[in-house]
Amino acid sequence: MNSRHRPSRRPKSLRERPDAGAPRARLAPRPLVPDAGQPIPAVFLRAPTHYPLIYRKRIRRVDDQARPGDLVAVYSESESGNSPELIGYGYYNPRSEIVVRLLRWGPQLPDADFWDATLAQAVRLRRDVLRLDEVTTAYRVVHAEADGVPGLVVDRLADTLSAEVFSLGMYQRCGEILARLARLCGAQHTLIQAGPQVLAHEGFTASPRPSEGMPASVVVEEFGTRFRVQFEAGHKTGFFCDQRDNRRQLASLCRGRSVLDLCCYTGGFAIQALRLGQAAEVTGVELDEEPLRLARANAALNRVHPRFVQADVFPFMRDMLRGGRQYDVVVLDPPKLIRSRAEIDSGSRKYFDLNRLAMQLVRPGGILLTCTCSGLMPRETFLRIIYAAARQARTPGEDSSADAVPGPARTLQVLAQTGAAPDHPVAARCPETEYLQAVWACLG
Repeated sequence: MNSRHRPSRRPKSLRERPDAGAPRARLAPRPLVPDAGQPIPAVFLRAPTHYPLIYRKRIRRVDDQARPGDLVAVYSESESGNSPELIGYGYYNPRSEIVVRLLRWGPQLPDADFWDATLAQAVRLRRDVLRLDEVTTAYRVVHAEADGVPGLVVDRLADTLSAEVFSLGMYQRCGEILARLARLCGAQHTLIQAGPQVLAHEGFTASPRPSEGMPASVVVEEFGTRFRVQFEAGHKTGFFCDQRDNRRQLASLCRGRSVLDLCCYTGGFAIQALRLGQAAEVTGVELDEEPLRLARANAALNRVHPRFVQADVFPFMRDMLRGGRQYDVVVLDPPKLIRSRAEIDSGSRKYFDLNRLAMQLVRPGGILLTCTCSGLMPRETFLRIIYAAARQARTPGEDSSADAVPGPARTLQVLAQTGAAPDHPVAARCPETEYLQAVWACLG
């Protein structure tokens, strides 16, 4: 066993863990590189694993000195009595179902050289391989497990690094990670925010931590189109970089056509359809007032004139169907509808209903781009939902009620399946890092 692991005299089961003290103490910054003399608690698994997210049911026992947020050594311990095998190191949180997020595999500790190499590789991929600086000032620099930094995503938005944190251990060390990243990227400001589900999943919550002098907003460019990012009002890190290439691809299909952008948020697809795509007319629909205000400001930045409507997309689509309205191109990009396994059934029904209505708004021969960012939904399940929705879709005007029994099914041809832009890579060890699905279809 590693010389820095000091075995406990009374290892406790995971469910016997004591409370680790006040929330404020749990959130205090901790050094990214462990002190040379610091003992490393151990976590023992029931079997070896190649998966970086270690759930509660996989754990046999835990050293009793392990505390929330600790760096722990992870061992595989068989019932045969053989010596435990060191798997690697990760961050520990007994309050989470993901008890350990593995950071480094093998016997070497995640030291300063490890962090320098990991972060430099992440930056090199975006700058030297993908050459994103040539086409945009908004891209993902760190994509959690896919870049070897579990529980953390970081977007570069102009000269600001905006981070969203999903694990307690990473939150405690995020300040130093961002400082190292800022030096590599030449960024001037940083923002740290806890993810929307960390209270339920990780047992803590925290206010945003902006660096001193950080601006309230920045303007970024994407293929020459400008977008204002409002950090305080923004979802996630402030801007959805993952749809960058899909926005450009959609724009290439819009020349002289009518476009409907459902759940348009701050207007990304709608504005690119006009500025890059030279669409004849564009309508964007969004329920929330603040993103819609920013969408209008983004349109003004680019001197384009989409029509924006504040509405729930369900009644909006039904109103359009009752009026017999159709569009040449329809984009359906809803927010995440499945946040936990308990929501899979209800979220799947919502995706079905959204797609069934959206398909009926596509003019025969037109294009539908339909998306899901629910990582818990497998690609084959999303496709089955789309196929089932197509079987029930019908042409407006056949009946006065949008919810009437459907007539003959419309034909649907899947043209392509895409995902997030390549600055959101997928880790072979962690397929969940492929969370965004985009299906391009032609409706007959």
